[in-house]
Parts: sequence; C-alpha cells; structure tokens
Amino acid sequence: MIFIVVRFKVLPEHQDDWLATTAEFTESTRKEPGNLWFDWSRSVDDPSEFVLVEAFRDGDAGAAHVKSDHFRNGLDAMRPALAETPRILNTEIPGTEWSRMGELEIS
Repeated sequence: MIFIVVRFKVLPEHQDDWLATTAEFTESTRKEPGNLWFDWSRSVDDPSEFVLVEAFRDGDAGAAHVKSDHFRNGLDAMRPALAETPRILNTEIPGTEWSRMGELEIS
C-alpha cells in the first residue's frame, strides 16, 4: 500500500473551519476505489496543526488520486488557509490494513 502522512499548519482564522474547508475533498477521496483510509486529526500540542493519515491500495490508486479533479480542487480550497507548505511522508509498505499492536494485545 501507499501510506501517506501530511502535517498542515493552518492560519488562525481558518482553524475552526478547516474540516469544513476540506470536507468535499475528504468525502470524494474516501469514495475512490483504491482508497483504504483518509483520516484527519488535530494536534493536541499545536491547535494550528492538522494531520492527515491516508492510504491507497497501490501506486496506480495513488496516481489516480493526484490526477483527480477533486484533488486539484481540494488543494485550491486549502491553499489560502495554510500558514506554510505542508510536510509529508510518503512510502510504500506491505499489506492493506492496520496491524495489531502486540505490546497492548487485549484478549
């Protein structure tokens, strides 16, 4: 799978409506056939930082995502709300699901 984490620093005046700003992009991406998950979180240490954790079945699904109209529209919607260029980790890892954390196995 293609596993991606992106950290977005959002301007103060856009922080409360960030999830609304990205809602159409999020919904459309989650409907893509190759999308495994697309989840937003907000930093508990820095309220200006939103973190996106996403995964795609394979490189073809990832490529289709970045070529989609909703991807370009999503970037256009986000750009005016950003305080700085987002930081990204993008890697390929085996599997298509989350593994269980053995150190905290609950029986």
